[in-house]
Amino acid sequence: MPLTRIDLRRGKSAEFKNALMDAIYDAMRETFDVPEDDRFMTIVEHDDTTFSFGRTYLGVDRSDDLVIIQITANNTRTVEKKKALYARIAERLADSPGVRPQDVLVSVVEVSKENWSFGNGLAQYA
Repeated sequence: MPLTRIDLRRGKSAEFKNALMDAIYDAMRETFDVPEDDRFMTIVEHDDTTFSFGRTYLGVDRSDDLVIIQITANNTRTVEKKKALYARIAERLADSPGVRPQDVLVSVVEVSKENWSFGNGLAQYA
């Protein structure tokens, strides 16, 4: 059950934001063993005063169109699956909605299965 938070600068269209979510979800389904309908995503938009980043950290040339993707997921995926996920997200976002691969930052936060409640006050994975 990934919980995905997407941060970007304010001003993108609804179509752009929907394409972001669709591409990330599709990449997770393809590479990260995410079941159908396991889609929990938010987008947070920032202005210039609440969005700061290293434009050239690790030799990557980032622009104002940077998209920061934080995926919280169970601690069950291999390094190979994570690498495949990062690559596929960058590929899909380049295709639609047209985000440069340099402007795709992905972070996976891993948690134990008992750290989820999907509703009704229950720990469904515990």
